[in-house]
Amino acid sequence: MWFKHCHLYRCHDLEVLSLEDLENALAASAFRPVSDREARRVGWTAPAGRTSEQRVHEIQGHRLMAMLRQERLLPAAVVNEEVNERREAREHAEGQPLSRRERQLLKEQVLEELLPQAFTRTQRVELWWDTQRRLIGINAASRKRAEEVLDLLRQTLGSLKVTPLATKTPPARGMTQWLSDAGSRPESLVLGDQVELRAAEDDGVLRARQVDLDSEEIQSLLENGRQASQLSLGSEGVLRTVLHDDLALKSLAFDDSVLDEASQSEDDDDPAVRLETDFALMSQALSTFIEQLIDWLGGEADPSTPTP
Repeated sequence: MWFKHCHLYRCHDLEVLSLEDLENALAASAFRPVSDREARRVGWTAPAGRTSEQRVHEIQGHRLMAMLRQERLLPAAVVNEEVNERREAREHAEGQPLSRRERQLLKEQVLEELLPQAFTRTQRVELWWDTQRRLIGINAASRKRAEEVLDLLRQTLGSLKVTPLATKTPPARGMTQWLSDAGSRPESLVLGDQVELRAAEDDGVLRARQVDLDSEEIQSLLENGRQASQLSLGSEGVLRTVLHDDLALKSLAFDDSVLDEASQSEDDDDPAVRLETDFALMSQALSTFIEQLIDWLGGEADPSTPTP
């Protein structure tokens, strides 16, 4: 259950739905498998797995939910090959090329026929909702997938006012400053060994792993105008991550002390108890780190004020 990534959003809704009302709303939008005629479906599932029917877990104001996403895998190359074969056969039989409209109808026919035969892929995406801090974090590798979860939550609740979390100092500026000036680094910040540097002009992207970020080579690149768009960093005793220039946290690795505390907790082989124990420790670590990160970057920005 431990998040591998986290896209962060500020929730602007002041009223918090009760746990019972939220559970009922999620049940009304529960996941069901895709039918033979559907390409994709999303819905809410139980975070603790199939043995549970509880769709939201709450620990001290922290709520955990999970979206299930199922899609049929139909490679474009397979569709195009079948469409081309049928198009050529029809054009040969009719003695003239098909119109654009006829080609489109042919493609739709092929998709409709092949879709029921396609394999399905199912993915689960967790959502963490800190109702006290009005913060939402989504365990998704991409911003697009995170937005899909928010869309489902918005449809489930009827409305949802959120904006991506933003800081007064843009992450790219902050990361570049920390790299180029060791004295500017917050005391609690620990640099890692991974960086992505982008040039102001379109000169490509430089990615480096397992390097000394204070090396002369890195410093020279920064002096030549490159800016950090990704940087591995962390907070001692909390977690390590790769910070992106959109404030996304990728490749999360929680500190051993946090994981050890989780492993030493009794759960009586109950998946729900194990889930809630891990979630309580994870959400505490994430909350601590996010507060530090916001502080490192000059505080949270007003979403209505353009970032300089």
